[in-house]
Amino acid sequence: MNASRTRALRLPLAALVCSVVLVSGCSDSGSSDSGSSGRKKTSTAQAAQAVAPAADGDLQSSYQKVIRGVLPSVVQIQASNDLGSGVVYDDKGHIVTNAHVVGDEKTFKVTTANNENELTATLVYSYPEQDLAVIKLDKVPDGLRAASFGDTAKVQVGQIVLAMGSPLGLSSSVTQGIVSATGRTVSEGGGNGEAGATIANMVQTSAAINPGNSGGALVNLDSQVIGIPTLAAIDPNMGNSAAPGIGFAIPASMVRTVADQIIKDGKVTDSGRAALGITGRTVVDDSFQPAGVAVVEVKSGGAADKAGIEPGDVITKLGDTGVTTITTLSEALAADKPGQKTSVTFTRNGSTKTVDVTLGEQ
Repeated sequence: MNASRTRALRLPLAALVCSVVLVSGCSDSGSSDSGSSGRKKTSTAQAAQAVAPAADGDLQSSYQKVIRGVLPSVVQIQASNDLGSGVVYDDKGHIVTNAHVVGDEKTFKVTTANNENELTATLVYSYPEQDLAVIKLDKVPDGLRAASFGDTAKVQVGQIVLAMGSPLGLSSSVTQGIVSATGRTVSEGGGNGEAGATIANMVQTSAAINPGNSGGALVNLDSQVIGIPTLAAIDPNMGNSAAPGIGFAIPASMVRTVADQIIKDGKVTDSGRAALGITGRTVVDDSFQPAGVAVVEVKSGGAADKAGIEPGDVITKLGDTGVTTITTLSEALAADKPGQKTSVTFTRNGSTKTVDVTLGEQ
């Protein structure tokens, strides 16, 4: 999947179109019956209606409990030319957010959920490869509450989730949905036509994700942050308007991995992301269709160098996955791990070659 770099995901039409059957409410086959049978059915229906409000009330109470528990840990982040959200990570004032929210800036204004405190924060480190960053409050206010992060492995399709953040600058907003899918690999669009981050294992959700939600919290009903909302889908066939109900969040496990390293070491020391050790660009065929990735530069001692791949080679496959663009290559690598053995198929001077490769680390 490809995404624009402005917190919105471009999906091909085929990925957005599904077959939907609208079914009217089924009528009771015995609706014309009379007598005691009809009375029993009426009583049963009335009993069901009497139970429903209590169930609705329980769910509403659950929502409100989660909101009271987590929303104070979600903040608004103001950069000079951008507005986003963040999640309080610990009681020392560290806040995790998206790298694209902080951009190239070093200092920020932070507003807490109660809107009473406008604070200042300084960048600790930004890691665009995973679209994550950590900033730190210059002064930690009394009562600052860190969010609890959940276990990504326990996230299941169908779970009810709440998205919290500042969409379009509307601070402390909450939307509701479900986990639509897990394990999505999504590529953001980069600025000036460049490739953006490719992120694996993202959580797809139907909760509304709008500009400004980026860096906020996707929360389960146990009041645990299970992801950081990052991208919302747009439909290129509808004038790039929003495709409702398709949003993506970076999984909590990756957030913790990156944030813990940044807080401890001031940078990411172990990315866990596979790398081929090349710089490349997309090439097209005679019909101007993407046809592979031309190797521009090979990192000395990297995976490609050790496998004998050279500048000028055109990569067409990684393992069993076809490679047509730099984005598809990034997505294929995102599914692998450093140290994993695979193969690379490429063309050189009109001949096709396949070599074994042990992937390095990004």
